[in-house]
Amino acid sequence: MKVKVHGVLRRVLKFVLFAVLAVPLFGFVVMWLWNWLMPALFGLRAIGFWQALGLVILSKILFSGFHARPGYERDWRMRFIRRWDQMTPEEREKFRAGLRSGCEPEGSSSAAPKVG
Repeated sequence: MKVKVHGVLRRVLKFVLFAVLAVPLFGFVVMWLWNWLMPALFGLRAIGFWQALGLVILSKILFSGFHARPGYERDWRMRFIRRWDQMTPEEREKFRAGLRSGCEPEGSSSAAPKVG
């Protein structure tokens, strides 16, 4: 039992150490990139460390979400592979045909219309 607790404690300490090092690093990298690019490209003001850290957190929220749904799979490839495995050969062929047709409207042919 003591060995298991020691292993968990070690993992928690590694995570905390990583977070303590990574969060300020990301903040400084975002601040440096912003202050290097945005004023020159778009005429925006330079930002400080805390504003950069706020941008990191905001982008995490906007682009990654909160992961509030337990068991929800974010990996679309794995979901697609599972769906593909459950398809019948006819369903697979219908899917392939839909991919081949591209974005054409329903009922239109892929051949170019003849002029003349």
